[in-house]
Amino acid sequence: MHQRLRSAPTVVYPESDGQPMAETPRHQQVMIDCMNVLRRHFYKIPEVYIGGNMLLYYEEGNPRKSVSPDVFMVRGVSKKELRVYKTWEQHPTLDFVLEVASPSTVRKDLGEKKELYANVLKVREYYIYDPYHEVEPSFIGFRLVGGMYEEIEFVNDRLVSEQLGLELGEHEDTLRLYDPMNGTWLPTSDERADAAEARAEGEARARQVAEARAAAAETELAELRAVLERLQASE
Repeated sequence: MHQRLRSAPTVVYPESDGQPMAETPRHQQVMIDCMNVLRRHFYKIPEVYIGGNMLLYYEEGNPRKSVSPDVFMVRGVSKKELRVYKTWEQHPTLDFVLEVASPSTVRKDLGEKKELYANVLKVREYYIYDPYHEVEPSFIGFRLVGGMYEEIEFVNDRLVSEQLGLELGEHEDTLRLYDPMNGTWLPTSDERADAAEARAEGEARARQVAEARAAAAETELAELRAVLERLQASE
């Protein structure tokens, strides 16, 4: 009797771990703002991928080996949509990771995740930020040097990211990204929308003023013509 060959079972890599995106709206806003600002900053560079709040699998065939960085950046990966990140299909190491921390996560962020990011995923820069300042330290960064993390020192109250070419710091009571080349904080999506609305309103007001001036000039010209016609008629 011939024995049937059984195919290897299909390994399923879930797209969700059932956990919420963030603990609070403020945590969520920090994550969304950071991802959106980085995506816009790198949008002209094709091989820079910005992700976050997605499951990242780092051992093929073992879906239990996963982590979900709040925000991450990796070079060498196209900007195509990914539902999960598999290191053996995309890129085995990450360049930048940000975890938005809280009292319930900081021990894991500074312990288990820090070890994983340093020893397995070889994350070149790792940052932890607590928007409520409930943990100590509430803002810290590490750079991978010789296979070990070294704490990044603050310069002008900001942490310099060599991988991003930007600086991370607090501005208006939240985490922001600073461009040292331009000397400006990179605007969030809301700020860009507000600026666009303000420009549109300014342009509309300028058009109204120009139209009013043109109408006044036409009226004045018509009055001058009427005066001239009366003078000519009286001669």
